[in-house]
Amino acid sequence: MSNTDLEDDLRGTLDRAAASVPQATGLSDRAATGARQARRRTWMVSGAAAVAVAAVAVTGFALTGGNTPEQPPVAGGVAPQSTVPTTTAVQPMSAKTVAGTWRATQITGAKSLKAPRPDDPVLVFKADGTWSGSDGCNPLQGTFTIGQRGEFAAKIGPQHMIGCDNVPHTGVLQSAKRIEVAGDTLTFTAADGHELARYARAG
Repeated sequence: MSNTDLEDDLRGTLDRAAASVPQATGLSDRAATGARQARRRTWMVSGAAAVAVAAVAVTGFALTGGNTPEQPPVAGGVAPQSTVPTTTAVQPMSAKTVAGTWRATQITGAKSLKAPRPDDPVLVFKADGTWSGSDGCNPLQGTFTIGQRGEFAAKIGPQHMIGCDNVPHTGVLQSAKRIEVAGDTLTFTAADGHELARYARAG
């Protein structure tokens, strides 16, 4: 058998085999339909995921109270200290507040507070409501009362009246209606509010 006859015989065999295979109709249609169904499933899954994410977001918003920011975690279980400044309570005035020795630094009408004198011109207040001291020449003594708001009243006891350049402690004590202590400064004020004298703590 020649090569030509062999080729013809082989081609005929292949043609008969191809003819015996049934045609697969609708393959392209089924492929397109499958692709559309796959896309619809993908869209459904994507939509469900979006709904779930939105639900979680709404739930988280409700639990956190809207836009209120969360407080940062506290390290070591110790609560953070408040930065709000605290108000210091004002200590009520009393005899103990003014207890001590005071020297005049300014008295209305007195010009020579630092002039040399036989005695040290000081006032000494005691917590028991008594006072003593010297005007520079004469010993002084008496009693006093102080209200919680600084209301002041003093009584002058018996005293000698040796003439010299006296520091007028008694005039201040008799005219003062209010007293105030700020640090080491003692201020006497008249009934109309004007300042009568200032004293500095001397001991």
